[in-house]
Amino acid sequence: MAQTSSPSLPPLPRASTQGHQARHLLAVPDDVTVDEVEVLALSRFGGTRWDVAPSDLPGADLPAGRIAGPGEPGVLRLTRHSHVHGPYAPRGDGFEPGLPARTALVFDVVCPRERWDDPPFPGGGDRDGLARAFPAGLPNREEERVVQWLIAAARRLGGSVRLDVAGLWDPAETQRRAAGAGVVLTPDPGASVDLTVWSDVWLDPQAAHRVLQEVHPRVVLATQGADYQGPPEGIAEKPLYPGEKLDPELRRELHARADDFDIAALQAPVVLDGYGLTIDLGHDGWVTVEVMGDEVLPLLVKELPWAASGAICYRVVWDPPDQFEAQMEFPQPGLVVARKRAADLVGKVAAAIHAAVGGEIADESEFLLAPEDLA
Repeated sequence: MAQTSSPSLPPLPRASTQGHQARHLLAVPDDVTVDEVEVLALSRFGGTRWDVAPSDLPGADLPAGRIAGPGEPGVLRLTRHSHVHGPYAPRGDGFEPGLPARTALVFDVVCPRERWDDPPFPGGGDRDGLARAFPAGLPNREEERVVQWLIAAARRLGGSVRLDVAGLWDPAETQRRAAGAGVVLTPDPGASVDLTVWSDVWLDPQAAHRVLQEVHPRVVLATQGADYQGPPEGIAEKPLYPGEKLDPELRRELHARADDFDIAALQAPVVLDGYGLTIDLGHDGWVTVEVMGDEVLPLLVKELPWAASGAICYRVVWDPPDQFEAQMEFPQPGLVVARKRAADLVGKVAAAIHAAVGGEIADESEFLLAPEDLA
């Protein structure tokens, strides 16, 4: 049985879609508020706004919408064709929605029904279990974007999703829709490890190295390389390619010009536009920090004044010891333990960088995090 929610919330309606639409549910626990769902939508969809704002939502921005009446759910527009309705109570209007027991709020998501014609390719790489939810064909185009957002939102909020539910409740649709529709997925929050710090401050490699040495003593600056020793001896006498019949004098002249070009490039000032640092975790893999400028920013970051022309990206990434196993929906316990240890370090590294350069912190889904969330 679903957890009891506020008696003022309406029950989930039996049907909310037309034939060309798909219906998915986002179920969240009682520590989640409606405005948190709104912020996650704003993080992914630029056109997000309330067409109908819940009456108890504080500070709702309604340039073209209205406030919901008594017992009326809100309508949050994601795109022109995709909307989030709710919140609803975790009970159906004359039916059992089959949601997890800790559900307190339900959001009814309607979007275009867009699927690939072929079933998912069998094998690994399905970390979120979407192949189980869509055995006849995975979502694509807008439905894929909406479903990916729902999975990410459920992972961030500690909730679940029930995907492709219309076929369970509409007898006319049941035979047409694939078996297995309506699968409940509860994304593992621990599967999201990587973090990114966005800032307008550039740390020189040596400065970044000093910052991270306070976090882990084995951090290595990855820009170090071998000195250029020049072309191999006798290369000017060898053919440029098999069967080449170039005049030997012309060949030597071409090699001399190439050498002059290389020497000029080596003598020019070095313009550093990116670098990396690595931490060897032994059996747990690697943690890598990639530093570069970027103009493709998360939606909520690019609206900030200091990010109008781009920002410096400090991407903190875990490279697991087994990439295939890391993408399994239910990985082996050994990898889960390694992932937890790596995630703790990734959080400390991102926190140290943020303390040095400021800015914003984002998770793998480009949802923003507060620095205290990394503690």
